[in-house]
Amino acid sequence: MPEHKCDCENPLVPGIVEVIDIKDETPDVKSFFVRSVDGGVPFNVMPGQLGMVSLMPVGEGMYSVSWQEEQEYLQFAIKRVGLMTDELHRIEVGQKLGVRGPYGNGFPVEECKGRDMLFIAGGIGLAPLRSFIKYCFKHRRDYGRIQIIYGSRSYNDLCFKDELFDKWPREQDTEVYTTIDNPEAAWDGHVGFVPAYLEEISPSPEGKIAVVCGPPIMIKFVLQSLEKMGYGDEQVISTLEMRMKCGIGKCGRCNVGSEYICLDGPVFTLAQLKKLPPEW
Repeated sequence: MPEHKCDCENPLVPGIVEVIDIKDETPDVKSFFVRSVDGGVPFNVMPGQLGMVSLMPVGEGMYSVSWQEEQEYLQFAIKRVGLMTDELHRIEVGQKLGVRGPYGNGFPVEECKGRDMLFIAGGIGLAPLRSFIKYCFKHRRDYGRIQIIYGSRSYNDLCFKDELFDKWPREQDTEVYTTIDNPEAAWDGHVGFVPAYLEEISPSPEGKIAVVCGPPIMIKFVLQSLEKMGYGDEQVISTLEMRMKCGIGKCGRCNVGSEYICLDGPVFTLAQLKKLPPEW
């Protein structure tokens, strides 16, 4: 399959893609599957990398791109939170969009090989972690035991339910824990916030890497819980979501201290985060 890239002379020029499918993940999260108008994908991604999606004349936004083995399309899971995402949620299959990328450093998939993996996500934060989880399953012999802890406000707000409840629990040496914030009549699973559930499960830090993504307040308390449980700063990986406008480190909208989230991130170890100003 030919690989189609954006204009290498100007990284701000998007490639044109067509929406080939749209899937409702939750009441306010949709997955958009896109492919270049001349076939293939405008760029290939690694888990955790980002892409800038543009919808004329509304604007553009940076979103996590789902990794998939076949690289036959790009998938963006986008939560409706404002003007740009409102308009994206109104489009239909066949819509043309602009996409440029990939941006960001992605998850350290090579450095994590040989380790047990603990994934901790909240809400739409499962979208970027899902890429790393799928990568681990694809390269199963390279990684040890996998534990996934995921929570959201309600059952309806849990993303990727088919994988969460059906596919992933069937994978080798894999445990999946789900929780929702408040009790519901139709929910017989765990109820409570992710940081408290993490401490209740109390996964050992020995030989393990913890990867965290979710709302900032969840990340804050999860990081505190992991430290309390004995995880070292180099064992904990998280993502930052500062507003990114250009994607190439020129506009300065996403810098924290001397770091640019679109270039040096969005993935950082806790050791790296502790060296940054407390702006994140």
